[in-house]
Amino acid sequence: METILTQISVILAPALLAVTLHEVAHGYVADKLGDPTARLLGRLTLNPLRHLDPIGTLAVLIFAFGWARPMPINASNLGHPRRDMAWVALAGPLTSLMLAALSAAILKGLVLLDSLLGAEMAHVSMVIVPLKLMAAFSLYVNVILGAFNLLPIPPLDGGRALSSLLPERHAGLLARFEPFGLILLIFLIFFTDLWRVVLEPAILFLVSVLAGANMPLVHQVIPFLLGR
Repeated sequence: METILTQISVILAPALLAVTLHEVAHGYVADKLGDPTARLLGRLTLNPLRHLDPIGTLAVLIFAFGWARPMPINASNLGHPRRDMAWVALAGPLTSLMLAALSAAILKGLVLLDSLLGAEMAHVSMVIVPLKLMAAFSLYVNVILGAFNLLPIPPLDGGRALSSLLPERHAGLLARFEPFGLILLIFLIFFTDLWRVVLEPAILFLVSVLAGANMPLVHQVIPFLLGR
């Protein structure tokens, strides 16, 4: 029970912050480009309770990865609907990748601070250890969230950005796949080698670039947090 509580306490804050900032980024950019829908509905807030999706939150606790409620966007309010929707869609993944870079910097700072503490500061080190775990997990989960959403499959952000950039006829064809996008994604992840051969190596490479010498800590924290 203690291990489970430790896992939840380390996972929950970074995961909720990751999905919250990802969604708020969509609404913030849309607001700046002329669509106030998210702001008027009170969704431009860092309060995770305004963004939680019940199933997505449960997935966070079980799989350490989940999602929030989609940000309400009315493309007709945008000055240049098709072009601006590409920026709105890309805002989420780009924010996730920036948060991953920030998490990597915080992790490096915490590791350095921990190494400078002597035995007489062991009580401070006890506080730093869970913070390092949270930073390592934040780095990992934000890379996943950013990279995963860049896949050109609607309704993922990459698919919506691609729809905004394609000629209208081709964009319409791609949009027809959106109701089946999640089913297609599940099939590709669980019934093909897409994850093992393409996504996982790419994600681990980007994590290793950001983590640098702290990559062994990331390798340790993920199996521990996921109970593997």
